[in-house]
Amino acid sequence: MTRRNLKAKLTYTFLLLGAVLLLAAVARFSYPLSENGSLGAIAWQATYEYLKDMSLLIATGGVAYLTNVYQKRSSFIDSLKEEWRDVLHAKSALLEFTHLEQPTSQQYVATFNVLSETIDNMRTVYRNVGETRELVGTYPFEPLHDMRRVLQTLNPVKNLNAPDEGRKQARDAILHSFYALRESFLEELDLEEPTRPVLMPGSRRLKKSGTTRYAALWQARQVKRHAKVATSDPTIDDLHKELFDREQSTPKAWRNVAPAPGKA
Repeated sequence: MTRRNLKAKLTYTFLLLGAVLLLAAVARFSYPLSENGSLGAIAWQATYEYLKDMSLLIATGGVAYLTNVYQKRSSFIDSLKEEWRDVLHAKSALLEFTHLEQPTSQQYVATFNVLSETIDNMRTVYRNVGETRELVGTYPFEPLHDMRRVLQTLNPVKNLNAPDEGRKQARDAILHSFYALRESFLEELDLEEPTRPVLMPGSRRLKKSGTTRYAALWQARQVKRHAKVATSDPTIDDLHKELFDREQSTPKAWRNVAPAPGKA
């Protein structure tokens, strides 16, 4: 279920529920104001009593319907993500093929099949645009077919030794089509900006090496407790300690090592 269909169904559902609530409110406050025994008062009272008796059924039906709508939306999103993973796999296979100087027919067929499956799997997510019982319609994401046509120009049966410039042009064309596809395809996922994005090139960790005092004390208590228990193989304990000390004394981009005593 696309975002547009979801919004349409939610709008119709809430409008219907709003209309029912409005009718119930009008009936509730109208029949006391009507003349007792009049046809209008009887009709308003009967309407209110009916809606009151059916309120549980109406609420249950509304909840069940909305649950079904959101389940279909969730299933659609899962299918969309799976299709996008197929698209990424196909793009990677195509780019890898364009780097082969003398690809074999088997490599070409394997790459073509990956893309072909991605193209056909799209029909499990979207139907063709403008498709009817009489008309096939138009494939919803033409850049995938653009990528297929580019790949076909590198068919080793027809073009055994594609020049480097030709393979580079094909690679650029594939990326061009992929970027066009990504720009539209991912819109349906309702992606949001991250809460804490990392936007600076060459970013690094801002936290300092170390831990809190209570964690260090906790660790020390564990060391003392384990020291009281005899080990089955002291050499293993010595090995672990040696490797840990060596690791902690080796400077890394993410680890600041304090200089040894007496050294600047």
